[in-house]
This record gives sequence, C-alpha cells and structure tokens, in this order.
Amino acid sequence: MNPMIENVGGSTIRALHARRKPTSINLGMGEPTLMPDMRHFDYASRWVAENGCRYSTNIGDADLREAIAKHYAYPGLDVADNVCIMTGSQEAVYIAIKTLLDPARDELLLVEPAFPVYAKVAEIEGIALRRVVMPESSGFRFDADAILSALGPNTRMIVLCSPCNPTGRVIDRAAGKKIADALLARSGPPVYILHDEIYRELTYTPDAAEFGKIYPYTIAINSLSKSNAMTGMRLGWLFAPADAMPQIVKMHGWATSCANTYAQRIAYDIFVSNDLATQQPWYARQREGALGAARDAGLECIEPDAAFYLCLKVGAKDTLRFVESLIDERDVVAVPGHIFATSLRGWVRTSFVGPMDAIREGYRRIAEHARAWNREGAVTLALR
Repeated sequence: MNPMIENVGGSTIRALHARRKPTSINLGMGEPTLMPDMRHFDYASRWVAENGCRYSTNIGDADLREAIAKHYAYPGLDVADNVCIMTGSQEAVYIAIKTLLDPARDELLLVEPAFPVYAKVAEIEGIALRRVVMPESSGFRFDADAILSALGPNTRMIVLCSPCNPTGRVIDRAAGKKIADALLARSGPPVYILHDEIYRELTYTPDAAEFGKIYPYTIAINSLSKSNAMTGMRLGWLFAPADAMPQIVKMHGWATSCANTYAQRIAYDIFVSNDLATQQPWYARQREGALGAARDAGLECIEPDAAFYLCLKVGAKDTLRFVESLIDERDVVAVPGHIFATSLRGWVRTSFVGPMDAIREGYRRIAEHARAWNREGAVTLALR
C-alpha cells in the first residue's frame, strides 16, 4: 500500500453528502441544480453521428482550444497551444502541481480558505506545503501583503482559488497587480500562480483580478461544471506558458490519455455560441435571496462576491460534530468550515443552488440548532 495514499484523508464533503436522507435539505454539495442547455448536447450528438467518438489528441481538439484561448484572450496565453483540455478542473490541479513542482526542493504556498484538493495533492506528491490563512477579522478577504510575506525561498507556486470556494471572495485587481508586480521583481526562478477560476463566470463584482491578463507565469484552470451545470461531463481546461505546456501535456496523456470527445464537442458549441455565462443572472438572484434568508434567520454570513456559497457563523468550535448533529437532529446538510481553513472553525458552508423555500427553512433550522448548541455549551462550561 502506498503510504501517501493510505495516510491522506478522504472527502468530508462527500462523506456528509452520503449521510443525507430523502427528506434532507441539502445545502452541502457544491453542485448546480439547474439543468444544462440541451442544444449543445444535440450538436455534439449530431457531430458524433457523423464523425464517430474516437480519441482526440492528448492536448485536446484544436478548434476547442482555439475557441477557449480566443474567448479569454490572456496575453501570452492566447493561442490554442497554451490550452490543454482536461478531465475536469480537478485533474488540471493535479497535473499542474505534479508536473511543475519538484518534491525534492520546491514548496507550494496555499492561500486559505480554499477547497481541500490542493493540500491533498501536495501531501500525496510529497511536496512541501506552506499555508497563509486569510483571517476572520478581515472578513476572509484576500490580503496581498500577507500572501507576499508568506513566500519562502523555495516557494515555486502560489495557489489562489479566486473566486473562492468556500467564502465567495475574489482577489481584487489592485491586490492581484501588487502580487504580480512583486513576483516579477523577485530574483531567482519564477513563481507560478495557479489561479483556479472555476467560478469566474459566476461573479457579481467587476473588480476581480484575472492573473492570466497580468502575470506571465499563470496557470489558469476552469471547467464547465459550475458555469453550465455540467459537473458530470468532467470537462475542464488549463492555460499554461508555452515552455511548460509540453510536460503538462505529457503527464496529462499518461494520466487520462485525453478528455472525453463528446464532452469536447459540447464545450466547443458552448464557446462558439457564447453561452458560457448565461446562467449567472439566476445565481445572482439566488444570492440575494440567500442573503435575505440569512438575515431573517439572524445568522452572520460572509457576503459573497462570486460563486454560490454562503458561509454562516454558528459559533461551534467542533464544527464537524455540529454538522453531523445538524443532519441527525434537523435534517439539514452543510459543510464544516474548518476543512477549508483554521480561521473558518465555527462557520459552516452552505450552497444556495436549491429552491429558495428550502434554503430559507434550512437557514432557520441552522440558526435554531446553533442557538441550542451554544446554550448547551455555555451550560457545560458553567458546570465545570
């Protein structure tokens, strides 16, 4: 047994999701409930009927890569050869970290709160991990000075999940430029920025940094999962500088050979139809409804700049036990904040992708459970 695999933890989010009941209000999984636009599936089906469903090249279909590069127009990353089509964004994260960092000497700097996959990949690959945590006192906003101060002599990659899962925060343009300028002025080998922008199309503020536009050593990652309600298609992409791409493509080829041909045809039709962000207005309305529901329930929350999550403060120090009892006693599924960062202990992440009536009722139950939990804790402390 590989001890790196044996020792790494599994997904808490999936484990909690598996405990849900048919009656549960599910605010846990970060998965859209909208249906995808079937026009793109119809196009892909016609294409496959005429051309078959064979392997694509390792790097992915040229016309799709060209459409993606043209759509984002990141300077220096704006041609098809700068894009590799991946089996979802999570494969892209794994391939980028594995390919670009040397476990014998390099270090990964992870900006938290963040989705757990980055730390898990570093752990599995034996890559030194340094964390810089955005604190509750700042509302979990990205702090450029704190990130730059956390750089070590062996840091060769910074992971920035912006828009952020779980907080919905984005790193603003001024902070992004400050980081990019400081890294360019730094002596020694370049530091890559792995910019996971999977919620880019679900942003509610114009002031969001796009590192692909301002920093030449950007690895930008995205997918169709969140923007177009296609989590099950497992279709993502990775931007990288030209000198890094051959090794990335080689590793991707050994990992999965190539991405799904049918999914690539769907993605191509989405890009040429300019349908990548058509669902954003619905999420914007959901955001407003969720914020109102949190206020009505008397819950403190982080107002998200993007994505479809609302983090709620519940005050429980043992947040995992809190969410487990929330399922058992209130029939509501949520995610404990501490799995994303130590600073999110006492918070839960909720997803506002479901019916608004269910979200309102879920928040009411969470507030009720938090009040009961904290009363019980206060009594326990007094007895001690």
